[in-house]
Amino acid sequence: MSGLYIHVPFCERKCRYCDFFSVPRRQDLQNVFLDALEIELSRLPEGFKPDTVFVGGGTPTVLAAAQLERLLGLISNVAAPEEWTVEANPGTLDREKAAMLKRAGVNRVSLGIQSFESANLSFLGRIHTADEASTAFALLRETGFDNISVDLMYAIPGSARTTLEADLRRVIELKPEHVACYALIFEEGTELTRMRDAGEIREVDDDEQLEQYQLIRRTLGDAGLRHYEISNFARPGFECRHNVLYWSGGEYIGCGPAAHSHWEKVRWSNVRDVQSYCDAMKVGKSARDFEEKLEPEAKARETLVMSLRLLDGVSREDFRAATGFDYRALRGAEIERLVGLGMLEDDGVRLRLTEQGLFVSDSVFVELV
Repeated sequence: MSGLYIHVPFCERKCRYCDFFSVPRRQDLQNVFLDALEIELSRLPEGFKPDTVFVGGGTPTVLAAAQLERLLGLISNVAAPEEWTVEANPGTLDREKAAMLKRAGVNRVSLGIQSFESANLSFLGRIHTADEASTAFALLRETGFDNISVDLMYAIPGSARTTLEADLRRVIELKPEHVACYALIFEEGTELTRMRDAGEIREVDDDEQLEQYQLIRRTLGDAGLRHYEISNFARPGFECRHNVLYWSGGEYIGCGPAAHSHWEKVRWSNVRDVQSYCDAMKVGKSARDFEEKLEPEAKARETLVMSLRLLDGVSREDFRAATGFDYRALRGAEIERLVGLGMLEDDGVRLRLTEQGLFVSDSVFVELV
C-alpha cells in the first residue's frame, strides 16, 4: 500500500494546544496555495497510485466552497483511492461543503469535536459549540457518509472525570464508526504551554490520566469499538487504513507546506512557511527543507516502533519479510528487558505492548529506537 497526504495550512483560529503548522485563513493566499499545490501534485512520481488519501491541516473545511471544490478536483485528477479521508471542523462545515465532499468521492470524514462541554471547548480555543458538533455529525449522516471518525480529547486541566464520562456518552449516542482519543499534550510554543509555565494552569497528573485512559478503553469497548491502536478505536472493518499505513511502515508522499513523506527509502519534509512553499513551486524548485536516506537497519527499527502502536503488535515473520531483519536480532537485549519489566509480551510469534506498557508507550519506544 501507499498513501497520499495533503496538508491544508489554514485555520479560522489557532487552538491553544495545537503545534501543527497552520496560519490564519486568507482568501488570496489560499488561492496561491492551491496554485502551488497543483504544481506539486503534477510532480508526483510516474505510476504513483495511492491506496489512501488523507487531507488534513490546518482545517481543510475552512476553505471557501469554490476553493474546496478546486482542492478536491486536484486530488481526483491524481488519485482514485479506496479510502479518502478529509478532516472537518464543526464550525466550518456546512451542507454545501458536505455535499461537495461526497460528490468528489470522499468516503471518510474525521470530525474534530474534542469535547461536548462548553468550558472545555473554550479552554482549548475551539471555534465551535457542542451543538454545532452534533449538528455537523448529523449533517454528514444526512449527506450519506457511513464512515465518520470523531476526535475526543482527555486529560484537560480543570475538567472533571464526570465530564469525560458525559463526553463518552454523547459520542456513543452518535454511533460513529471510529473514535480517536488523545490526551492533551503541552507542546512547545503553544498557548497552553505558556499558561502552564506561567503557573496559570496545571497539567493533569499521571495517575488521573491513566484513570481517564482506562475509562475510555472500557467505555468504548463496551460500545463495540475495538481498541486497535494506542489512541484509536473502531468498529470492525472501519480502522483508518491511511494511519495503519503509517504505523506499519508503509510508504507515503505528503504535499503542501510542512508535509512529510517517506518514499523509496528517502524521508523528507516541506518547508513550514506557506509563502516560501508557494514561491518554490512557482519557480520550479523543490520545497523540501529536510531530506535523509534511511539505512535499512534504521528503517527497520523505526518500523518496529511504529508497528507496536497497534494493539495486535507485530508478527516476527511479517516483520522479517517486510524489513529483512529479525527484531530479536535488532533489539534482542532491549526486548528482553522490557518483557521482564512487563511492558512487552513476546510469545515467539508476535511482539506487542502489554496493558501496562500501553500507557507508557513512549518510554518503551525510546528503548527500541
